[in-house]
Amino acid sequence: MDIIGLLISFGLLLIAMTVHEFAHGWVAYKLGDPTAKYSGRLTLNPLAHIDPIGTVALPLLLYITTHGRFVFGAAKPVPINFAALRNPRRGIIWVGASGPAANFILAFLTSLVLKFLPLSELGNAVLLQLVVINLVLGVFNLIPIPPLDGSRIVMGILPRQAAYRYAMIEKFGFFIVIILIWLGAFEILVWPCVNFFLRLFNVAY
Repeated sequence: MDIIGLLISFGLLLIAMTVHEFAHGWVAYKLGDPTAKYSGRLTLNPLAHIDPIGTVALPLLLYITTHGRFVFGAAKPVPINFAALRNPRRGIIWVGASGPAANFILAFLTSLVLKFLPLSELGNAVLLQLVVINLVLGVFNLIPIPPLDGSRIVMGILPRQAAYRYAMIEKFGFFIVIILIWLGAFEILVWPCVNFFLRLFNVAY
């Protein structure tokens, strides 16, 4: 059953990450940057977005270490040339926000299915997990630490020089994120926001 649970969790996470990355590429394409399309990443095919570490190793490690209670990961980032956007300053905000927004929308639509369609106990459990995974992915990515999506929104708001200095944090971003997780960022920042959306969507978890 643990193997089945892992496979289900991995499949749901892959769906959430694929929607997230596709949204980035699609919005960037609509705003003038075809990089994702030309690189074959403007697709809902999950295989195009798999990263060996973020999509496979990290979720597996988290699933094992939390005894199946928690799974999280990251897809291979969609390549985006922000300079190609018709309005780079405004475009970076929309591109950054699009991934989390796609996850929130998918979570909301899934919550409607939970509420209005008769499902088996297993079906309810799977869709509930899909809601939670999308909310966690959306909320976590809004943390304003480069290269998370929240930082793109901040960069578009800050004055040009301040945004440039802020972007320089990105080379340390991975380590900052790991430290935040170790210090309990999920419990302090992410889960309260996830619980807020669950209450907003009227979903019991």
